[in-house]
Amino acid sequence: MSDGVAARVAAARTLDEVLHRGRSLKAALGATLPGIDDPRDRALVEAMVLAALRQRVHYNAALDGWMPRPLGQRDGLLRALLLAGLAQLTLGLPAHAALAATVDAARALGRAHQAGMVNALLRRAQREGLPPADPAQAWPQWLAEQVRADWPQQADAIFEASAQIAPMWLRVNRRWIGRDDYLALLHEAGIEAAPAPSLADALRLESALPVQQLPGFDAGLVSVQDGAAQAMADALSPAAGARVLDACAAPGGKAAHLAERDPSLRITALDVDARRARRMQETFARLRLEGIDVRAADALQPDGWWDGTAFDAILIDAPCSATGIVRRQPDVLLHRRETDIAALRGTQAQLLDALWPLLARGGALVYATCSILHAENAAQVEAFLARTPDATLAPLDASFGHDTGFGRQRLPGDAGMDGFFCARLQKS
Repeated sequence: MSDGVAARVAAARTLDEVLHRGRSLKAALGATLPGIDDPRDRALVEAMVLAALRQRVHYNAALDGWMPRPLGQRDGLLRALLLAGLAQLTLGLPAHAALAATVDAARALGRAHQAGMVNALLRRAQREGLPPADPAQAWPQWLAEQVRADWPQQADAIFEASAQIAPMWLRVNRRWIGRDDYLALLHEAGIEAAPAPSLADALRLESALPVQQLPGFDAGLVSVQDGAAQAMADALSPAAGARVLDACAAPGGKAAHLAERDPSLRITALDVDARRARRMQETFARLRLEGIDVRAADALQPDGWWDGTAFDAILIDAPCSATGIVRRQPDVLLHRRETDIAALRGTQAQLLDALWPLLARGGALVYATCSILHAENAAQVEAFLARTPDATLAPLDASFGHDTGFGRQRLPGDAGMDGFFCARLQKS
């Protein structure tokens, strides 16, 4: 089996796991990608899977309209392969080679008798293009209705942006190199990128590429992190020498960003999962950041890990519905349930209440989520302020997004960034 055919087979199997067997995208890719040696093929498989999941309703509507009879229940893997085939056309891959490899993948999957149908369907898509579709149809009805209720003027743009390919954002490690100097390294390598005016360490690539192709990645010169997440360092803005807690820190990007900016900060990076905590340590080692106190512990149980000395600044990037990052995690729309929101809101409120006593007087706590739902964001902050007399809302400027009255909300696609909410709370 050629590498091209193997990549299509891997994409189809991964999609089948997510679409028809209930596996998360992260887990499915985590099982598939390490078995692919060539980083270019790994990137191709990931790109096909993401594109197919973002556009699955669109692609399925086209396939169902074109096929003389619907696929059966046992044809889930074949449908997944067809979705991967259509994704290649969306991604702009050379059509002849892509279609040939996909047809050969049908044979490799034991579907030689249906290879002709695969060829015909993909060639029709290449020739005619796909019929138009409403991106809101990819969202569960209850969730689409909630987005329209929360953002009536912006809902259509949210659905459209969430179906698009996200740009690749880089965070330059200013500890070791300036942004302009790293931009020059990218240009020398033939990689086009542009700085973001409102983000001091950010560069934006319109086309994603394997991290191994980034100059100095292994040496810690750069990390991959969306611009909206990078803005959290500006929202917190701890003073030199401050004691800082990143309470839900994995995979460690925000704690690393703070340490890159100011080596004098005394940072504790906390995560309840020991495996994720170990991965944070690996990330900090790659970035050559020493002195970050990484702990595998439950933020909701401070008695088990806190030494009693107050923190000057706390960041809570809380567990949430992830509705602001659907373009990066499209399986959110497959797995999210309406009952999840109440449970998440409960956890978010518990985190605020458990960690607020750990903050020093005059200190700042930034509450953040990658959600776009008011219930998890502005309403959560409003309720916390109502029950916490020594908490006040500190202003954040318009660079952090739309003013909700209780924090700032960036919507998916705003300035090319992910959907992200943040509120800065001051302790009087």
